[in-house]
Amino acid sequence: MKRQSGFSLVELIVVIVLIGIIGGVLSLQLAPAIRAYLAVAERAALTHQADTALRRIVGDVRRAVPNSLRLGSNQCLELVPSSDGGRYRNDQDYQNSAPPAAFLDDTAVRHVFDVLTPFSKEPVPGDAIVIGNQEPADVHSGVNVAVVDTVAAPPEARMGERRITLQAAQGLRVPEGYTGARFMVVPAAERTLSYVCSDGNLYRIAHTTPSLAPRCTVPANAPLLASGVTGCDFVYSANQGATQESGFVQLNLTLSGKEEAVSLTLGAHVDNVP
Repeated sequence: MKRQSGFSLVELIVVIVLIGIIGGVLSLQLAPAIRAYLAVAERAALTHQADTALRRIVGDVRRAVPNSLRLGSNQCLELVPSSDGGRYRNDQDYQNSAPPAAFLDDTAVRHVFDVLTPFSKEPVPGDAIVIGNQEPADVHSGVNVAVVDTVAAPPEARMGERRITLQAAQGLRVPEGYTGARFMVVPAAERTLSYVCSDGNLYRIAHTTPSLAPRCTVPANAPLLASGVTGCDFVYSANQGATQESGFVQLNLTLSGKEEAVSLTLGAHVDNVP
């Protein structure tokens, strides 16, 4: 008869106990490393989200109409964005009067003007034209602002790059004393932008109409810029710069996840020269 061989119950229990001990030791050694790895990944994701949100705000700040930034609160920043700009003809052509060139000045309200510089993004009907803005209350209430009706080539090339006709109900008169001869284009879909922190989220809200008062309420289905917001503070000083026409905005944002939190601060100078 062949001799039978195998494990006894005692031997099997001893092996199981030893495997459990080894597994426990390994888990104690690996758990901190795993937690650290997950924490680093969470911090990196939060940092990326916060950095993306703040840089989006700064990008809009840098293309804002001069003197259009304002605070509704320390968690509500509002501005008027621009899509392009250029130089307008600010006087008639004395050498070539026929046909006459179209210009803007401070003597009368006019509805047609020639643009002397090429556009990077040509305005379309419905976009707004802003000239010489000096105060947030002006541009947010429609002062020195008119809406584009048509954009076309001028009758002759000598007159400029394009000719803009404004809507009949409006017109533009250059603010008295303004000699910059520059204008800015505000897209119709974003006449005003609001950045609002509310209920743990940061929203970017586009308004199609101007408003004299800041709009800090969040409408339904507002675009979400960042979530997990546990700290939000916007600071804006219109005159904190090298000159009285150079402002400074500081953005502070804290995002929190399951076990980690990150705080980022980003600042940007604001060119308020009309």
